[in-house]
Amino acid sequence: MSTPNPTTMNFISINKLTNTRVLLIGGTSGIGFAVARAALEHGASIILSSSKAEKVQSAISRLQQLYPDPSFTSRITGKAYDLSDQSTLETTIISLLDYATSPSIFPNNTNINTNTNTNTTSTTEGDDKKKILLNHIIYTSGTRPSRIPISPTTTTLTPQFYTQSQTLRVLAPLMLGKYAKSYMVDEHTSSMTFTSGVLASKPVPGTTLGAMAGSALGGLVRGLAVELAPIRANVVAPGAVETEIFDELGVEERKAVKEMFRKGTVLGRVAEPGDVAEAYVWCMKDGFVSGQWVGSDGGLCLSLRCRSSTRCSSILLSYDGFLGER
Repeated sequence: MSTPNPTTMNFISINKLTNTRVLLIGGTSGIGFAVARAALEHGASIILSSSKAEKVQSAISRLQQLYPDPSFTSRITGKAYDLSDQSTLETTIISLLDYATSPSIFPNNTNINTNTNTNTTSTTEGDDKKKILLNHIIYTSGTRPSRIPISPTTTTLTPQFYTQSQTLRVLAPLMLGKYAKSYMVDEHTSSMTFTSGVLASKPVPGTTLGAMAGSALGGLVRGLAVELAPIRANVVAPGAVETEIFDELGVEERKAVKEMFRKGTVLGRVAEPGDVAEAYVWCMKDGFVSGQWVGSDGGLCLSLRCRSSTRCSSILLSYDGFLGER
């Protein structure tokens, strides 16, 4: 008995991302790479971006090895763009969006943008400005938040330090929102999903800057949800996730850190990137979710083991360090 082809069936769920165009900024490792895999499996054409060309190429090669069939490889591309320089941030984002909406980046994919359910359209303002608009933007890029105490003796804490340290975490998402209407399909089927973390909800001493940045993203998506409607905007806040950052640890240290994380959740486990990736997929597929803070943290601090403030501080400080680079 043959297996039905999802693209020819009237399925109400798994076809929602088929033939869509998804830009993943920070999608070369960790959670972002897992979201890239999920989007690809759901039929989307994916554009990976990161600050380093070698990371982009490595991620593309990994995806090609995982999904060697041409029906998948023809839907994978990417290019490096460094969004960490505040002085060039806006122009770099425009260049990235121009690339991501170029009609020529998927030359071997003849099916892209033929699904009428995606509301994907091409716009032409002269032959040199033709675009294939994006359906979704996933943003998981960021740097580890600095652990700086709020004190008169903290000489490194200045307004300039804060704004520069939050270029990737806050200002880049803001600039993406600024240009969303010009580069995205203007329908409820389109979405932008950013990434915060547990410190925004549970800050501990020394993590005020990280908490500020994470909380700012909550305000940003609520504002964007109103101003960009019907394009949707949401933010996912992961808990402890075992990504490539754990590879920096020795065997025993890695075991000890995982055990500490495990005991800090009601589920008694550390997440895999594929677990949290489902939150981003949901934000893309649910055309009625917008302006939401989506937690995927395993029930952090709901555990009885995490009722102690000292215990919570220890776990959250470790989360801070391990969730900064995605």
